[in-house]
Amino acid sequence: MTSEPFAAFFKGKTVTLLGLGLLGRGVGDAAFLARHCAKVFVTDLKSAEELAASVAALTAYKNIEFFLGGHVDKIFSDVDFVIKGAGVRLDHPSIALARRNNIPVYMSTALFARLSPLKTIGVTGTRGKTSTTCMIAEILKRAGEKVLLGGNIRGVSTLAQLPEASRYDIAVLELDSWQLQGFDDLKISPDIAVFTTLYPDHMNYYDGDMARYLRDKASIFRHQKAGDTLVTTQDITEQTTAEREGYRGNWIIAQPLPESFPMKIPGAHNRLNAGLAKAVGAICNIDEDIIDEALHNFEGVEGRLQYVGRWRERALYNDNNATTQDATLAALTAFPPATVVLIFGGADKGLPIERLMDYIAQHRIRCVLLNGSGSDRVRHALPDIPVANTMPEAVKMARDISKPQDNIILSPAFASFGLFKNEYDRNDQFMAETHKMMAEG
Repeated sequence: MTSEPFAAFFKGKTVTLLGLGLLGRGVGDAAFLARHCAKVFVTDLKSAEELAASVAALTAYKNIEFFLGGHVDKIFSDVDFVIKGAGVRLDHPSIALARRNNIPVYMSTALFARLSPLKTIGVTGTRGKTSTTCMIAEILKRAGEKVLLGGNIRGVSTLAQLPEASRYDIAVLELDSWQLQGFDDLKISPDIAVFTTLYPDHMNYYDGDMARYLRDKASIFRHQKAGDTLVTTQDITEQTTAEREGYRGNWIIAQPLPESFPMKIPGAHNRLNAGLAKAVGAICNIDEDIIDEALHNFEGVEGRLQYVGRWRERALYNDNNATTQDATLAALTAFPPATVVLIFGGADKGLPIERLMDYIAQHRIRCVLLNGSGSDRVRHALPDIPVANTMPEAVKMARDISKPQDNIILSPAFASFGLFKNEYDRNDQFMAETHKMMAEG
């Protein structure tokens, strides 16, 4: 272990992991730290019962001590450093306590980027970052590159991939605004950065302050050096005038792929994602034919306007990760309005919904509403929409109001909490119900 280049950073250290969660990344971080550090404190506001699956996955590591159901001061005042989970606010009292004691606070993906020997491509944006990340990865793989995929990837701890990093040629990282806080703290940015879109999102976390949200997002390029590159759009260029002051890298504006370019995934937003990915491929000196072949054959990503299959001449699409009105509108406008049956609704994020309500009303979109705090706002604007209290009920209701040649789409426009444990639970329940429906014929 000590022969690994990064190992000295962790050897003999006592560390605190703030935020274990149930999505797998926290478990991966904890396991990695336990293998490379002397002592690991794991703390989370959720109880041991709520986190039973995550705790069970770590029972083999005897140097982990759990503090669940709350935090204690001692593990933030007498350790070598703290790893902060992505969803933990920067103004969290425990983070403030660590900093008062001059204890470094890191985030796992940023720490990977700092300690990894790999060149990094980082992708952020309110909408499109996952699809663009995967398109870039496919282009690179088709060109023969060994790609390490990390960042905001379901169930994957990027930090835990450090021991294998030298086996790869390049790291492609999907980075949300919270992960980019860690990059800003370390004053680093990816070698090649991609900024897809910027819309209001996570305003409950950012207290309604778009400037704070943009500041975190802009960390994707803020610390780039001469020779580094940002690939983005004209819209982002216009929205980041202040953030670009003193920028030293290469600023490239990409264009969406034309309608004439054949793609397997629908929507103007995916043509924009593909245009950004193509620009990155060109920067990496990949032959245009290889780039185009990769984009032509790209079949999409789970939860991002993903084609699930057909049931009785209806097409089924999973757009589970659309949690804002802009994201759901992007899905709706990819299809003729008269063919759409929309399943949406959920927990309120404090975001505008007026344009989505207007589009639904104007085009008489057939809808089923998943119950939740945000759905109360929808019912106020559109009182006649039927409401489902479970995913099986929602899928059945959508099926019953559909007709042949329709497109049944889950595109929530809201967060998942309430009816579901998290967005992945909502995703999995929809996939299970639609596959069951298709199997029954």
